Amino acid sequence: MTLEVGVVAVQGDVSEHGDAVRRAVANHGEDAVVHEVRSAGVVPDCDLLLLPGGESTAISRLLEREGIGEEIVAHVEAAKPVLATCAGLIVASRDARDERVETLGLVDATVDRNAFGRQVDSFEAPLDVAGLDDPFPAVFIRAPLIDDVGDDVDVLASWDGQPVAVRDGPVVGTSFHPELTADARIHDLAFFENAEATL
Repeated sequence: MTLEVGVVAVQGDVSEHGDAVRRAVANHGEDAVVHEVRSAGVVPDCDLLLLPGGESTAISRLLEREGIGEEIVAHVEAAKPVLATCAGLIVASRDARDERVETLGLVDATVDRNAFGRQVDSFEAPLDVAGLDDPFPAVFIRAPLIDDVGDDVDVLASWDGQPVAVRDGPVVGTSFHPELTADARIHDLAFFENAEATL
């Protein structure tokens, strides 16, 4: 079976996400065709969708201007999986606490942009993630803070007492950048595992 994968290609690690999802799909004996999403009309044909990092205001503006945002909402309403990372999580959230960001409301959480500091404050840490047997090497780069989650949101991982990975229905959101390692387990978790356990 060949899965159609869309990566919203406004900014961020588009090729790295494509490589990671190909590895995750291959682990399940399937193939993936990766499409870079820059305009409307691509998302409706996708089985899996990724919202990478970048600059959340720029991402949200493009999604609104090109009509991609409403297609992403329809994708989630059809129970198709999404992985939203870093700025992608900000855009996917209920509230970015920044009026410049038009959020999609896919994840019932509020997110504080750049809460983990500036680029120079970036770090990597072994992270215990619900559904994974061993710690994940999480890379935090100007990472947002998930500071409030709804009752139906599963917290998959926390760092220093704060949620950094969550699941809300078919959407998994992370504050960190799972695509920046050779470890595809977060992509696997988002797209193939129904991780109901929480930490």
